Amino acid sequence: MKGKIVVHLYESRILRPNPLKDPHIREVIIYLPPDYSRSYSKGYVTIFLLPGFGSQGRALLNIDPLGENIEQRMNRLISQKKCGPMIFVLLDCFTKFGGNQYLNSSATGKYEDYIVNEIVPFVDKKYNISNRVVFGHSSGGYGSLMLAMRHPELFHGIVDHAGDAGFEYCYLPDFPKAIKAYAEYGGPRNWLDNFWKKSSHHDKQDGPPLNVFAMAAHYSPNPQSAEMGVDMPFDLKTGEILPHVWRRWLRHDPVRIVEEHRKNLERLRFIYIDCGSEDEFNLHLGARMLHSKLESMSIKHYYEEFNGGHMHTSYRYDHSLPMTYSELS
Repeated sequence: MKGKIVVHLYESRILRPNPLKDPHIREVIIYLPPDYSRSYSKGYVTIFLLPGFGSQGRALLNIDPLGENIEQRMNRLISQKKCGPMIFVLLDCFTKFGGNQYLNSSATGKYEDYIVNEIVPFVDKKYNISNRVVFGHSSGGYGSLMLAMRHPELFHGIVDHAGDAGFEYCYLPDFPKAIKAYAEYGGPRNWLDNFWKKSSHHDKQDGPPLNVFAMAAHYSPNPQSAEMGVDMPFDLKTGEILPHVWRRWLRHDPVRIVEEHRKNLERLRFIYIDCGSEDEFNLHLGARMLHSKLESMSIKHYYEEFNGGHMHTSYRYDHSLPMTYSELS
C-alpha cells in the first residue's frame, strides 16, 4: 500500500517582507494516505510536521538506505495495520540563521502567523481534514508545543519529541563556544557571513555559534541591534550573561510558561512528550520538568523516556504515530 506525495508552491503574503530576504514562496508537501478520498465521512487526522533545526520538510522524504523516510514509514505502518490513514503536511520554514523556532520574530519573520493564518487554512480548503496535530523533533518539538499551547482552537494535539525546554541546561553549555567563535570574526554577523561562504556547513565547531545566534534571533530580537537585529544574551567581550536579555529568553522557555497556558492545554485532546535519557543537549531534563508540571496541573498527557540520545530517533515515530491516530481518529 502506497500513499501519494503532492507538492504545492505557496506564495506567502506574511513572509514576503521577512528581514532576511528568505524565500516567501515555499513548498508545502502533502502526504496523502492510500485510498485517500474527499468523501471520507470522518475526515483525516492531519499532522503538521515541523522539521528540526537545520532541516526542512523535503528532507523528511530523503531516501535513507539504513532506515525509512516519513512516507515509507507511514506506508508501512498503514499496511501492517498498526496505524490508520493520516495526512501529513511537511513545512519549509528554513532561515539564514539555520532553522526556526516557529515564533514571530522581527529578526526572522512571522512564521507563527505563516503557519496559523496561511498554511492551516490553505490545507483545510484543499483536503479532507478532521483533527489537526502539530508534531516535531527538537526545534520542531518546541514549535509544536508552543503553537498548540497558543492556538488550541486550531490544533487538537501535540507530539513533542525532545523539544527545547529547560533553557539553562540546553543553551548555556553552548555560550562559551559561541563567544569564542564570534570573537575570532569580530562579532556574530561577521561569523554568520563567513559560515555561509564556506563550501561545507557540517563542521561540528559551527554548531554552537549557529545555534546560539538562531535562538537569540527568536528569543531576543531587537530591530535596533547592529547584529542582524538580534540582542545576544551575553557580553561579546567578557562573556558576562546579560540578565535583561536572558530574561527575555526565559519568557520563551516551556517549563517556565506552561502553567500560564493551563486552560489552553486542558482543551487539547492529546499531548505526547518523549526524550532520550542521554540527550546530548540535556533536553531530557527539560522534558522531565515539563512532565512534572503537567502532572501537577492534572493535565492528561503521555510521557516516555527511552535509552539513547538526541539524534537518529525517528524509530520512535513507530510509537507516537499510531498513538496519535488512536487518540484523535
